[in-house]
Amino acid sequence: MKKNIEFLRLAYLGGPNIWTYRPVVEAWVDIGALEASPSNTIPGFYERLVAWLPGLIEHRCGVGERGGFLQRLREGTWPAHIMEHVAIELQNLAGIKVGFGKARSTSVTGIYKVAVRARNEQVARAALIAARDLVMAGIDDQPFDVAACVAQLRDLVDEHHLGPSTAAIVEAAAERRIPFIRLNSGNLVQLGYGRAQRRIWTAETDQTSAIAEGISSDKDLTKQLLKSCGVPVPEGEVVDSPQAAWDAAQDIGLPVVVKPSDGNHGRGVTLDLRERADIEAAYHFAERHGSEVLVERFIRGDEHRLLVVGGKVVAAARGETAWVTGDGQSTLLALVDAQINSDPRRGTTEAHPLNRLDIREDTAILNDLARQNLSPDAVPAKGQRVLIQRNGNVAFEVSEQVHPEVAALVSLAARVVGLDIAGVDVVAEDIGRPLHEQGGAVVEVNAGPGLLMHLKPSGGEAQPVGRAIVDHLIPEQQAAGRIPLVGVCGSCDGATITRLLAHLLRLSGRYTGAVCRDGLYLNGRRVDGGDCASFAAGQRLLINRSVEAAVLENGPAMILREGLAYDRCAVGIVTDADGLAALDEFYIQEAAQLANVLRTQIDVVLDDGAAVLNADDAQVLALAEYSDGEVLLYSAAPESAAIAAHCAQGGRAVVARAGQWQLLHGDAQLFAAPLPAAERLPLGVLLPAVAAAWSLDLPTELLAAGLDAFSSDNAQA
Repeated sequence: MKKNIEFLRLAYLGGPNIWTYRPVVEAWVDIGALEASPSNTIPGFYERLVAWLPGLIEHRCGVGERGGFLQRLREGTWPAHIMEHVAIELQNLAGIKVGFGKARSTSVTGIYKVAVRARNEQVARAALIAARDLVMAGIDDQPFDVAACVAQLRDLVDEHHLGPSTAAIVEAAAERRIPFIRLNSGNLVQLGYGRAQRRIWTAETDQTSAIAEGISSDKDLTKQLLKSCGVPVPEGEVVDSPQAAWDAAQDIGLPVVVKPSDGNHGRGVTLDLRERADIEAAYHFAERHGSEVLVERFIRGDEHRLLVVGGKVVAAARGETAWVTGDGQSTLLALVDAQINSDPRRGTTEAHPLNRLDIREDTAILNDLARQNLSPDAVPAKGQRVLIQRNGNVAFEVSEQVHPEVAALVSLAARVVGLDIAGVDVVAEDIGRPLHEQGGAVVEVNAGPGLLMHLKPSGGEAQPVGRAIVDHLIPEQQAAGRIPLVGVCGSCDGATITRLLAHLLRLSGRYTGAVCRDGLYLNGRRVDGGDCASFAAGQRLLINRSVEAAVLENGPAMILREGLAYDRCAVGIVTDADGLAALDEFYIQEAAQLANVLRTQIDVVLDDGAAVLNADDAQVLALAEYSDGEVLLYSAAPESAAIAAHCAQGGRAVVARAGQWQLLHGDAQLFAAPLPAAERLPLGVLLPAVAAAWSLDLPTELLAAGLDAFSSDNAQA
């Protein structure tokens, strides 16, 4: 029999799952005859694998120390486990840092489940497929081009992964346990859920005014507004011809700057112009990059970019001009590659803080070279210094050097334009001195500023600009962008429990969304029929800006197939540990395995939340130890030992006794009301819903009235 590894299933679990709290790609693989060939029985396999991927030395595996995985490899382990580690390492080499992975055998010999952390679905899928190919090449003693494989993965990262600026904001949100949802294939991301959400698009937010963006894109208008408010700006005027540009330059006084009035990222800008020919050439250059051309007084000094977030300067970077020194033999093209482009900080992607210079294509560089009577093919004399680029190198950290008066003026500039997040360009010889002392000025105010220069500066410490943006959008005192969210897990009555609890939350005055097997509901109105107990339907609720509370049904099969639609919840309900037979397709065949699936719902309960558990089911009751929050029990048994023990320890419980539903806290009965008719509202629905509503502090009188008003007839929704 030919030895091979076959994929039986490759799925993305987008939320908390049986493996971990975070998204994973899960593969079911059949290793066939390789079950009889652990790694220590394959000649040369260890050496080939380590030669291809020397970084595997850092994988601790179950041993818990550096080199742990390699120890397992020498002792003998199976291809599925090796695939797990190879997929992790390939992602790391591609620039996505991950560390989590697991491989587990199933009840069928030779079939394994492998899960690896997926910061990006497309990259993780490709990494697992590549891992299979690499492991098989190692087993068969065939060549494998690791460099080409990693290059392909990096292309996927560039195509599909969040950009570094957006990723920094998302990571800062995660540190504060703020959930996020990616809303498109680009950098549009939602922080928080429902009504509590905020949105970012790189460094623009849902507070970024369109009017302010329009002002910032009009450089002349920006200058007029800033000047009227006392912010120093360079004198300048809009011109409509090369002759007008020269006339304006004479009026303003040489030297001058010529640039497009609505350009960005320094495109079309030419600095320090003194000659008519240069000014007229610069006019044509600027005209190609904007709708109007602006001539301004040239300000001496270095360019600085100050990042303003919520009215405060949170980071600053200084620019430097780029020079080369001739050796009497090499062309400028060769000198730039050797002395400038060889810097590892330079590149063509967003991961590089400095751009690679292409002096044959960059018109601004060509213009500056022409002013020095040089071309890319010129050979400077030995020791001759040649200016290559005047701006575009703003990546040297100077946040601690900014003078308070400069910070105040820059903050004022952002407020005048109206931007909540702005990149303010300042030209000054010394950013540590007031601008008026040195003739410095604010030259631009930019919307949607890049963050990379602050995250990966060429010199100095990186600044926590992602955290500054998150704190601006969702202040610390707010509830981490969350709404009351309840997850309902089990195989019995989950849809009706979901609808009843959503009904009670709606009566409390909250606009409430719900998804379950009966459909998708918004404030009591069914807007989508059919089975909506799914990841996609749950996400639809959570991106809805109207939703102030949400209830989501999560069956065990949905958790296994897709993962939960949310990261954490205020309340997690588990009703029963039935339905094992329905999970056979997932190789879940034992009660302990089902309990592990149900545990997923309890694992995600927030510290200040509650787990609501059926005390009449021993397997469900055993999940109490996994809750980070409070545990509320419910029981239909008149005399429940579990309820008695729980209340004796000061816990809360909801029970059905003597024809009443009762709220118990410790040794006290806090409330009691008559039970509705069982055919209208079974105890298996009423008790968990009441317990969850109680944990959310809904008034008891509202609960009683809400139960009387609820109809389990879905047709009335």
